[in-house]
Amino acid sequence: MSLKNSQYDAIMREYNRRQLRNKHIQDEHIAGAYAKIPRLAEIDQEIGALSLKKARLLLGESSGEEFDLPAAIKALSRERKNLLAANGFPPDYLELHYDCPLCRDTGYMGSEKCTCFKKASVDLLYTQSNIKDILEVENFDHFSFDYYSGTLVNPATGLTSLETAHQAVDKAWDFINRFHSSFGNLFLYGDTGVGKTYLSHCISKELIDRAYCVMYFSAFELFDLFAKNTFSRNSESEERNEYIFDCDLLIIDDLGTELTNSFVSSQLFLCINERLIRKKSTIISTNLSIENFLETYSERTFSRISSNYTMIKLIGKDIRIQKKLLGGK
Repeated sequence: MSLKNSQYDAIMREYNRRQLRNKHIQDEHIAGAYAKIPRLAEIDQEIGALSLKKARLLLGESSGEEFDLPAAIKALSRERKNLLAANGFPPDYLELHYDCPLCRDTGYMGSEKCTCFKKASVDLLYTQSNIKDILEVENFDHFSFDYYSGTLVNPATGLTSLETAHQAVDKAWDFINRFHSSFGNLFLYGDTGVGKTYLSHCISKELIDRAYCVMYFSAFELFDLFAKNTFSRNSESEERNEYIFDCDLLIIDDLGTELTNSFVSSQLFLCINERLIRKKSTIISTNLSIENFLETYSERTFSRISSNYTMIKLIGKDIRIQKKLLGGK
């Protein structure tokens, strides 16, 4: 996944802030140490003068006795270190320190992005995903099959609630592991509280950790944003609109809970169709049955979904109610 220019610029601005902050700290250290130990300033001046003298000798711009510059600098550096220690300063007190010693706060090691840049990318993507805090709790590490029944059967498939959940998780992992090489979309449907949103959060966590750009919206939030961009355009809403069409994964949660009208229906088709054209993956979750979905939205919208999405139905008892009955466990 390649970051958008605005995302890349945001990360590089943070590196610039780090560099300025650490240079300011070094300048304060030097000023304080020089004031307390005047000899330190003299040592640095001597090192500079010796380096200049050696350069002129090598270039033939001056004459004089040849001398060992490295040995002279080593002796002066040793004196500086001893003076710092004698006055209670650490030996590297005057040096420029970095948040990341590997790339020296540039974000790059040669032409390759540093590991800290990759971490910064993931952190930014978490922040922009809209569900950063939720994913700390709702992820595969905390996913449980305990709430799915081994006796409740879906007559259409002959599978139990538990078997259906296992199948859904397997499809989710296949979606995740093939994300880099295979374009796909998921349509999660079923009754309220059977784990559709939770499963989409689990998928989000895995993909963001792999540095993909994921954006999450409830259906109400998404269509509210589309309305603002349609009826009161501004640079911020337009940029967010472009993110919606171009992020690696868009999650539309609880589709069908919004106030549905012709505007909503047309915007849903536009969003789905545009992302299909761009080959950008989408996950839709809804409590609507297939029949109700057809009645609520246009047939062409459902046609796009049914022919381009993997349909996953979850069945079972409301997990939220089960948790309450178990005392929140």
